[in-house]
Parts: sequence; structure tokens; C-alpha cells
Amino acid sequence: MKKVSIVTVNFNQSAVTEDLLESIEKLNSYKNIQIIVVDNASIANPLPEWSLKYPHIVFIRSEVNLGFAGGNNLGIKEATGDYLFLVNNDTEFTSGLVEKLLQVMDANPEVGMISPMIKYYSNKQLIQYAGYTPMNYYTCRNSCIGLKQKDMGQYDHITGPTAYCHGAAMMIRKEATDKAGLMSESFFLYYEEVDWCEHIIKVGYKAWVCTDALIYHKESVSVGKKSKLKEYFMNRNRILFIRRNASLSKMLIFYIYFLLLVVPRNLIAYLKSGNRNFIPMLFKAIWWNFTHSKNSNNLGYPINTIK
Repeated sequence: MKKVSIVTVNFNQSAVTEDLLESIEKLNSYKNIQIIVVDNASIANPLPEWSLKYPHIVFIRSEVNLGFAGGNNLGIKEATGDYLFLVNNDTEFTSGLVEKLLQVMDANPEVGMISPMIKYYSNKQLIQYAGYTPMNYYTCRNSCIGLKQKDMGQYDHITGPTAYCHGAAMMIRKEATDKAGLMSESFFLYYEEVDWCEHIIKVGYKAWVCTDALIYHKESVSVGKKSKLKEYFMNRNRILFIRRNASLSKMLIFYIYFLLLVVPRNLIAYLKSGNRNFIPMLFKAIWWNFTHSKNSNNLGYPINTIK
């Protein structure tokens, strides 16, 4: 039996993380697993209590908030599995999830990473993810297949290539990470898994989706629907992704598009919605990309203010 290391990151959401752990205990029937929980500098350290409550789980405490990429990378470094299954702490397992993904990976050695279908926890008939379309490098936009559609069976029994896996739940072949490296910690939050997919594909692997496997997602538990944090990193990392993955000609067209169309549109939207405090975040995000290397780990944001 191949070993699967399940990695998740907690940040000030102990109860949510415990719900995930309980769902793994109740609904996961695959036995050769290792569970790793990384606490990303939560204000209240949950590890002493968790270590007693879950003695079979590996707990890692970071005293610095490393973000999504850094937190997962810390867990990956401790993983001993043949496969890594990275899941958001605000997800909950369903029966057969690990086995279904593992079966596809074992049968298809060219697949470097795979995601299950993802549905919203709050409405279990509503799809969040059934695959991704390719990225348009001129606009840095793509589409999430099935997003907010009612599940009428339209995506049943799909197992095959997709442009990208979904960061909320993705199983990765360990040898693929050995070749492609870990997630870039330059992103901190958002776009890091898409960038990682690009790099795993570039070293010769494929990204797949398997809709016969299912996980539920309580979306945006960590950062909320709208926040200065989200607005900063979504804009900053959209530009950063293009800098890291697009050709020079596509990058130049993207900059023209972003500065002449996206910026005015966002400013109007902020003013209409009363979110004037998002305006400096947008310009801060743009300025960071003009003043920092595409591999810089200087985030340009006071991470110690994130609660």
C-alpha cells in the first residue's frame, strides 16, 4: 500500500481544523496515512491540547505566519508518504476520497497532481470545482468549471486532464515535488497552487481532476469574503503569477491591460461599494511588483497584523 501524507494548515481556526480531523477519522478508510497539521502562528497555540487529543497525528508549530505556501511547505518537508494530499483546514472528507484519488494516480504515472470535485459545505448540491480552464496570460484570467452550478450529474465520472488543480484539495506525487520544488513562498496567499501546477507541468507531469472523488469546502473561513488582506494579495499575486510564468510579450500586453482597464475598473468598484480603504492596497500591490524580484519573500504587508 502506498503511503499518503495528509497535510493541512491551521491559523486561528482550531474548531474548524478539528472538524476536518474528525471527518478524516470517521470517513477515511484508507489505513496507510500520515496526518500532518501545521499551526501557522495562531494567537492561541492549540498544539499542547491537540497532542493529547490526537496522539497519532504529527503537529508542527511555526512561530511566524508563513502563509498558505510556507505552511504547507513546512508540512511537506516532514511528510514521509509516496503521495501528499494537501487539504484546506476548512474542508471535510467524504467516504472513499483518498482511495479514489490514489487509484487514479497509481494507474497513471504521468499524473503529477489531482484534485477531487469540490462542493460547498453550506449547500452540498452546489459545485465549487470540477476542473479549471487554461490561463489567459494576456489577462491572467481563467474559469473554474462548474462554479456555483447545481449538481445535476453534468460532471459525473470525469477523470482526466485539467489546466490546474484546486488548492483546497490536491494530491501530489512526491517525486513530482522532488523535480519541481515546493510552492513559491513569494505568494504567501492566493495563486501559489496555480503557479505550482505550472511548474509541475513544466517538469513533465499532468494535472488531472477526478469528479468521482468528493470533498466539501467551507470557503473563505480564514480571510473572509472581502478584506484588505485579500484585495492586496489577489492583485499583487495576479501580477506576480504573470511575471513568473508568461513570456515577455504576453507580460507586456498584460501590464497594459491591467493598468489601463483593471485598475480604473477596480477603483470605480471600490468607490461604489464604499471600500475606499481598498484603494491604497491596490496601488501597494502594483508598486510591490515594480520594486521587488519575482522570487522575493518580502511580502510588502504587515503579516503580524493578520488575526
